[in-house]
Amino acid sequence: MTTAESFVAGPGFARWSAWVLIFGAALAGPLGWVGPLAFAVLLSIVGLLTLPGLEVREADRPAALALLVLVIWAAGSMLWSPYEPEALWSSNAVKLACQAVLYWSAYSAVRRAEALGLRRAMVVFMWGISGLSVMLIIEAVTGAAAYQALRQAIGDPIRPDLAVRNVAQGVFVLAVLWGPAALAAIRLGWWQLAVLMAAGVVAGAVGLNADAPLIALAAASLAGAAVYRWPVIAPRVLGAGAGFFFLATPLILWALRAQGIYGALQDRVSLSWSMRMDYWSYAVDWISDKPLKGWGLDASRMFGPGIRLHPHDAALQVWLELGVIGAAAATVFWVTIFHRQERRHPDLGAAAGAAAAVSYLTFAAVSFGVWQEWWLALGALAVVSAAAAQRLPVAARLAKPASAARRASTYPPISE
Repeated sequence: MTTAESFVAGPGFARWSAWVLIFGAALAGPLGWVGPLAFAVLLSIVGLLTLPGLEVREADRPAALALLVLVIWAAGSMLWSPYEPEALWSSNAVKLACQAVLYWSAYSAVRRAEALGLRRAMVVFMWGISGLSVMLIIEAVTGAAAYQALRQAIGDPIRPDLAVRNVAQGVFVLAVLWGPAALAAIRLGWWQLAVLMAAGVVAGAVGLNADAPLIALAAASLAGAAVYRWPVIAPRVLGAGAGFFFLATPLILWALRAQGIYGALQDRVSLSWSMRMDYWSYAVDWISDKPLKGWGLDASRMFGPGIRLHPHDAALQVWLELGVIGAAAATVFWVTIFHRQERRHPDLGAAAGAAAAVSYLTFAAVSFGVWQEWWLALGALAVVSAAAAQRLPVAARLAKPASAARRASTYPPISE
């Protein structure tokens, strides 16, 4: 073992990692309400402060290799992309490289953290997400009155409709983090909070006019139940489904348009969904022009008015900008995510991890741009919180460390 390895494996760094995770957990809930855009800063700080502990274990290698290929190919694609960033540091290629390193470092910190400190971090995270749930319920009933009052107090008033739209973003955050936060609540002996969090998603979605979180909550619940019931088969099926989504979405849309089904369906949906389907149709046409190498990173910003900023579908955006290589890398990454949830026996931890992944993919399929900084940071936060919650022992609320040696211990890897 090298000197550096001795340092990061020691009790001092284990305690430091735990305190950094506590810091991140303390801000996760409040930021979900007042400003999810700050998640990118939060996760970057957590990753930077724990950077010496960054590691890629054997079981992580497929996902790490996929991310490496994606980042390198995205950077290279800037050579032919019609989009030119204003400055190097504003380029998504540079941001992706930094995010990949820092967010992986934050994930590694969960493995390095001492047991008691990790438990404290998840207690803070559980109550923070519970607080976010309560705030979203209140905002849903009052029309985001608390958020408007806060903006008024800081001298930056906001229109009621914009306040509702901003607060509704927190419902998406809650839907993604619900699985890990609910698992922490159950393992810490506060299962009632898991119900409160689900109620926060439902109330927020209904009261703040955000229908996608309801779909995500239902899909995540079904996926989690399936993984718990079939701990080997269900993660494989979900992984295959994620791979099929990233590889086959353009082909499916081509087929639906050729059969006339796509147009008939678009005529029957609401205006917002019809606009999304317009974006998807334009994206498919442009994908067919450059299916191998794509149009280049951020090229979808240049296809207006047919597409506004991005196609509102992760698979189509990856195909459009990075071509088949980008789609293949995304497929390997997501298949690995679900493969890591395989267990020999039913496990709530695996169910929670799968639920978070399915919720994130649901939104990626219909809402956010792939490279949005806060969105990537939310995905990283879901991974970090799921890994931390999975390391909590069952009935952790009743388990009290008996010695300093136990306080300095770390949990073993989730799976190797």
